[in-house]
Amino acid sequence: MTDPETTDFIQTTRTSYDTIAKDYSAAFPGVPDLPVDMSMIAAFAALVKANGTAPVADLGSGPGHITAHLNDLGVQTFGIDLSPAMVDLAREAHPAVRYHRGSMTSLDLPDETLGGILALYSIIHVPDDHLPATFAGFHRVLVPGGHVLLSFQKADTPGLHLTERFGHEIDLHYYWRPAYAVSDMLVKAGLEVAATLIREPLEPETRPRAFVLARKPG
Repeated sequence: MTDPETTDFIQTTRTSYDTIAKDYSAAFPGVPDLPVDMSMIAAFAALVKANGTAPVADLGSGPGHITAHLNDLGVQTFGIDLSPAMVDLAREAHPAVRYHRGSMTSLDLPDETLGGILALYSIIHVPDDHLPATFAGFHRVLVPGGHVLLSFQKADTPGLHLTERFGHEIDLHYYWRPAYAVSDMLVKAGLEVAATLIREPLEPETRPRAFVLARKPG
């Protein structure tokens, strides 16, 4: 079995975000002023609270703003990010919130302990052949009735590879997908798709945004 910590895309993604962490956090300094996006997060929070008190994991938590926002909404939430530099910045900005280093592809969590999983623009760095096992891991750690909210750039084209961002040399792959493809993989992992929302791009965005809300039966 391959150690996920030594998988090529894990290593390159972690190193790339370590390299741009400070610039990325400065470019995205707080909760975004995007009413549609934030309404989906609010709906997710309400569904999690209605199902119980189990915590939420914000996977790919980055600077930590959304993790802290969910806590402000009354949902016990902790962040997990691949990049140690991102985790350090999130802890500095939000000292009352827990942030840990880890990978969504190999969640080091007990079975049925999470009330929800949030992954905003983080599955975009996971190759297609790793997503089924990743979503199976989501199913494993969710309590019955737990919810998943994913967001990602919607496109039928494969994606892109960036070698530079914020003036730094990186090696970062982005994978674009149609919403139905992500929904199909969630269903195959044993989750039920509850809602799909497509938002058209806003300046300076160039691609539509997809939100997929799913639930573990129970």
